Amino acid sequence: MAKYSKNPQASQEVKAEAMRIAKATQRPGQSKEQTKLITQGIQKGIEQYKKQQSARERERDKQRKKQERHRPNELIAEPPVTRHNGQGKPSWLPWTLLVLSWLGFVAYLIAF
Repeated sequence: MAKYSKNPQASQEVKAEAMRIAKATQRPGQSKEQTKLITQGIQKGIEQYKKQQSARERERDKQRKKQERHRPNELIAEPPVTRHNGQGKPSWLPWTLLVLSWLGFVAYLIAF
């Protein structure tokens, strides 16, 4: 006998969720057999959705691994980024603005 079947049985969580959804949408006068058929359809839908999500996840992993393989080459080719104004010395504007803001804050505290 084969170890794995082509049509695996649904897990208990899927069955319970399908039954809950089927009972929630049950119409008055609906027979138990109809509800059972609806439950089976919902189970198949949930299983199909999970299979699609697994396939999408595998595809995303393949793309991510493919990008990771190409990434080391890109990192070596790029020069390091510096935070200077292009002349080799740091910009004085941020420091000037910082000092002016602190002076303004101290003046405000002294005034009030």
